[in-house]
Amino acid sequence: MVYSRQRVLAALLVAVAALTAVVLADVLQTVVFAITVAYVLYPLRQQLVRRGVSHRIASAAATACAFLAAVALIAPVFFVLYRQRMQLIDALGRVPETVPISVGGFELAIEVAPLVTSAQAAIREVAIAASAATPRLVLELAVFTFLVYGLLYRPGAVETAVFRVIPPAYHDIPTRLHVRTRTTLYSIYVLQAATAAATFVLGFAVFSLLGYRSPFTLAVIAGILQFVPVVGPSVLVVTLAASDLLVGATTRAVAVLVLGLVLVSFVPDAVIRTQLADRTGEISPGLYFVGFVGGILTVGPIGLIVGPLTVSLLIEVIELLSERDDLPEHVEGGSGSGG
Repeated sequence: MVYSRQRVLAALLVAVAALTAVVLADVLQTVVFAITVAYVLYPLRQQLVRRGVSHRIASAAATACAFLAAVALIAPVFFVLYRQRMQLIDALGRVPETVPISVGGFELAIEVAPLVTSAQAAIREVAIAASAATPRLVLELAVFTFLVYGLLYRPGAVETAVFRVIPPAYHDIPTRLHVRTRTTLYSIYVLQAATAAATFVLGFAVFSLLGYRSPFTLAVIAGILQFVPVVGPSVLVVTLAASDLLVGATTRAVAVLVLGLVLVSFVPDAVIRTQLADRTGEISPGLYFVGFVGGILTVGPIGLIVGPLTVSLLIEVIELLSERDDLPEHVEGGSGSGG
């Protein structure tokens, strides 16, 4: 009965957390995103504090970095969807209404006009929805900013609460899960973001050099696709090459296929990931792929982060189970010392 109070508090913590998740369901993804960002920015906040900066100012500076990063992530997407929607629609309009295919001496014409029309309508709808969602997005950005600041300003509050409701014999478990969470989030944010940024820069250069009408838009799309495992920006490169072949631009099709697959798809992965993998604790490709796909399909966009993180924590728990063959004796001894 020594830990009866801890058990009650632990159950209360779970119940209140579940109630909070229900009440804040509409902004739950924003809350989760803010928590993961605070995890990543905590070392920056600590470094500023060690340099003599006050806790409040250090937290505010780290939060400002998070705010600017969020704006830098959202703004290009909105720019592409809303400001350059006409360029995307015009690009689709240049696709031929029928695509001739010759198989075994037989000529077959596949009609793609209905698909193009549907894609153009979808772009218009998404652009209008993005514009209408601006006020809500501003509010969620405010929630994100205040929450990140609060977590960074009092980072020990959650840790203290967790360790108070967990018996000392089990303190190593949240510690290991914390380390795994930090490592995984660094892999997702730092490694993926750096790779996406490099993809954007190289993509903009390649698409501009080859004379595409909207190199910025294509570069943004390539950077976003860098977060998609396995296929990545290569799907965009292949699509552009196929579109050029359909309109007879064979030379540019070959050029974008070669330069795009090498510079846009391969180089960022080969260079950036190689340089940062050891520093960020890179997630294995299989683990990242399973978490990414499952997370996106289950919980939406936030699954890009939560999916790989959940799978990574599952692996950590399995490792803990395999390492602790002496668990019953350890727990009994810990309970006795606690009494």
